[in-house]
Amino acid sequence: MAEYVPSTSDWVREQVELYERTNGAEGNTLRDTGLPVIIVTNMGNKSGAVRKTPLMRVKDGDNFVLIGSKGGAPQHPVWVHNLRADPDVEIRDLAEVQKMRVREVADPAERARLWAIGVEAYPPYADYQQRTDRKIPVFVAEPV
Repeated sequence: MAEYVPSTSDWVREQVELYERTNGAEGNTLRDTGLPVIIVTNMGNKSGAVRKTPLMRVKDGDNFVLIGSKGGAPQHPVWVHNLRADPDVEIRDLAEVQKMRVREVADPAERARLWAIGVEAYPPYADYQQRTDRKIPVFVAEPV
């Protein structure tokens, strides 16, 4: 089993620790927004280490929609590269932990539908796309 290497970002590391320590009773929203987050556990594409990232909780039935916005930054978040390299993840939604497999959404109609669900859950995504020239990647995590 690979070793968990916490994020070098203080707020990410602290949120993951709080979320997991309390089974999602605390640390379950994005900072001061009040909007729910999940914890995505995946393998680092370069390090091979276990990585954990809080992402917006965007549901589509039994699936989760993962949007690689990074606040509209010019480059993808590292977790996007991790998911492209290894699609097997674990998602913690409060106390429920589930093994899932992700796929990057390529079909334009499916992407548009999932993007709309994402923007409804977290409206800043629309602004983030306007801030960057890159096409923000959309993944869907499906139960294994």
